[in-house]
Amino acid sequence: MEGLEEVRSILANPKNILITSHRNPDGDAIGSSLAMAIWLKRLGHHVMVAFPSEYPAIYGWMPGIDEVEIFDIDSENITRFIESMEVSIILDYNSLSRIDKLGDLFKDKDVYTMLIDHHLYPDPIGDFILSDTDASSTCELVYRFFCEYAPQSNIDLDIAECLYTGIVTDTGGFQYSTTPSLFRAVASIQELGVNTRAIHDLIFNALNEKNLRLLGHCLSNRMEILDEFKTGIIFLNKHDFAVFDIQRGDKEGIVNYLLKLKNVNMAIFIRQQPSIIKISFRSKGDFSVEEIAKNYFNGGGHRNASGGYTKIGLAATIDLIKSILPDYKEQLNKSILL
Repeated sequence: MEGLEEVRSILANPKNILITSHRNPDGDAIGSSLAMAIWLKRLGHHVMVAFPSEYPAIYGWMPGIDEVEIFDIDSENITRFIESMEVSIILDYNSLSRIDKLGDLFKDKDVYTMLIDHHLYPDPIGDFILSDTDASSTCELVYRFFCEYAPQSNIDLDIAECLYTGIVTDTGGFQYSTTPSLFRAVASIQELGVNTRAIHDLIFNALNEKNLRLLGHCLSNRMEILDEFKTGIIFLNKHDFAVFDIQRGDKEGIVNYLLKLKNVNMAIFIRQQPSIIKISFRSKGDFSVEEIAKNYFNGGGHRNASGGYTKIGLAATIDLIKSILPDYKEQLNKSILL
């Protein structure tokens, strides 16, 4: 692993270390950040984990999450820490634009920076960069880093639970981006005592009643299937947000229901926010939604899972999506069978 000796030298003595991950943190962002924080603290470092925005409530059980700082809530505390920051660790994102105003606070600071991520097209923003777009998750890469840093690295149950959470969520319960090396890593993590069934229940079986009613509304009233393009669309407008009191995390996983349909190869989930229209893309097989998100919707991500946004309104965004589908008709209609 290139640059590891320099990392060992940097971390040889206690440092003030800031760990950041992207806005609207998901299980991988949270899991990798908390695992890294616990590991570094046990090496004697002073560590802060900071996210631009709040995390979904379903992750409130995770070890160390009570100490996470949220920039939207308390920017002053984070700003003070950045003044004394000696090391910056960037996890599960690869461009400072993904953390908005938080990134502006330290983009020009002369500190040692580590980047560990699995998204496409990373910016050159790290002194140490571990970037592998074939990895299932950033948590898989953090586990790899721990093992390379010190084969007898102190990965205990708390760290293992964080890593497993990121892996299981970013692979959709081991549906996507799986490799033999991933399963070997998961086996080693589980051997540390992780109760995988309990974690699955905490993440996937912890809905409130309104979440199920919202899902029913989406499937019954807000779903459109475009058979010609093997594409499904679900949208939520401002009225839906008010009626269902939609909060952060309530929409998690809805887009994936479209992919359960045999005749859908691309799923699109559109949400009307106060100032922008946010869009999630998912796909089956080799069809790249990352290309669409990047070329048309100011976004990006992974081949089969990407996001973007517009500022042109809900109806205009849906019209734009439908207008570009003919360009991808042939690709979308290809068989995804092995």
